[in-house]
Amino acid sequence: MEKQTAKIGIVTTSDRASRGIYEDLSGKAIIDTLNEYLTSPWEAVYKVIEDDQITIEETLIELIDKEKCCLVVTTGGTGPAKRDVTPEATRNVCDRMMPGFGELMRQVSLQYVPTAILSRQTAGLRGSSLIVNLPGKPKSIRECLDAVFPAIPYCID
Repeated sequence: MEKQTAKIGIVTTSDRASRGIYEDLSGKAIIDTLNEYLTSPWEAVYKVIEDDQITIEETLIELIDKEKCCLVVTTGGTGPAKRDVTPEATRNVCDRMMPGFGELMRQVSLQYVPTAILSRQTAGLRGSSLIVNLPGKPKSIRECLDAVFPAIPYCID
């Protein structure tokens, strides 16, 4: 029996990257890390969008409901700034929240930077698909994915 290719949404929320002011290195860091972790076939559905709650919500819904992504990983928009609204968008589109993901990511990040306490990362389920919010810096993305990745297969179909 042939293995089905999993679709994974990668979403960078950044006003500047979405306008082409700088290259998105964070989304690429997620793709690189997932390429190392995953042994089964998978396809990235990659988007760079502005820090706008409605846009983020619509993108998450599209990736799960229309594109049929089993996992959506976001980067950016988890800090305390006024336009950092990725966790709010995630909560609004999820059926059930998975707070342990954010707790573990903050715990791991605090080993490296004291400002990790400012992060509002979270995770949740929309149907049988998992959404995970990661920080915006490539180094932090790797540290957080290393911590939470072992739990991800238990949350998705």
